[in-house]
Amino acid sequence: MDSQDLAIGIADVEAAAVRLKGQIVSTRLVESEALNARYKARILFKPECLQRTGSFKFRGAYNRISQFTEDERRRGIIAYSSGNHAQGVASSARLFGIHATIIMPHDAPQTKVANTRSYGADVVFYDRYNQTRDAVARPYIEERGMVLVPPYDDPSIMAGQGTIGLEIVAETRERGLHLDELFVPSGGGGLISGVSVAVKAGSPQTRIWGVEPENFDDLRRSLIAGEQVANEPGHRSICDAILTPQPGDLTFPINKRNLAGAVAVSDKAVKVAMRDAANYLKLIVEPGGCVGLAALAGSDVNIEGKTVAVVLSGGNVDLDLYGGLVASA
Repeated sequence: MDSQDLAIGIADVEAAAVRLKGQIVSTRLVESEALNARYKARILFKPECLQRTGSFKFRGAYNRISQFTEDERRRGIIAYSSGNHAQGVASSARLFGIHATIIMPHDAPQTKVANTRSYGADVVFYDRYNQTRDAVARPYIEERGMVLVPPYDDPSIMAGQGTIGLEIVAETRERGLHLDELFVPSGGGGLISGVSVAVKAGSPQTRIWGVEPENFDDLRRSLIAGEQVANEPGHRSICDAILTPQPGDLTFPINKRNLAGAVAVSDKAVKVAMRDAANYLKLIVEPGGCVGLAALAGSDVNIEGKTVAVVLSGGNVDLDLYGGLVASA
């Protein structure tokens, strides 16, 4: 596939950065001497858990909604999300005075539900194991005329998330560092596709790895197969933020071109990573946001002696659940 056939390019990410200027938190890279020593590498963490609304999702949502026409603003927004995209959309919608309705799984973390409502959005629940969110959203789109803001398979969403990649490249260059490996959480692929476009434009030698929960490694298996492969139903994971059916139609071609591969991590490894993030980085990171750190302990990618970046994509987790997960690591 030629580059012009891909959903976004570096110009789209750079345009998103202009729209987001003054709206996002500067999440500078952080590191831990103890973790560097453990893994015998220089590891730089991008703490998007400190981003506005507690995750990277604000970037893409704001970029998309900022380009709404007056007609789209009047019609209102419908979106579906387990919580982080929900909060990004709800917060952005409020900034522009647009009504938003968010479809969320009934088992979404309560903190994500409460935060979404706090931004003024209506929340409609569905059963993620017996219903499809597309079917639940359809009447809002077809009968009410509301505008869908999807969680990942949208050029403006992907470009907004890609601004993280611009920042990683700029800051590593500022420090005089050569970035060897980059680990990014992956669900539908909106984050990693956007980030990969920016990183490959500014640091083409960097190898980019997607990270997913075990039994939800559709990206890993799709990259191996060379085509989109869906997850088998019936599995569970603590990583609620990145449990998607299969790679996106728009995101996968970009990831197929730009990624070195993808790795899967166990819930046990994620719990340990969450504990390490709290202990060494002093950061509360939700399970799905911590898979990149979990991947460092695996044998899939040799990082010894290298400079590595890890995106910690979100920190929205019920504290009672968080405490239990960290304690059981």
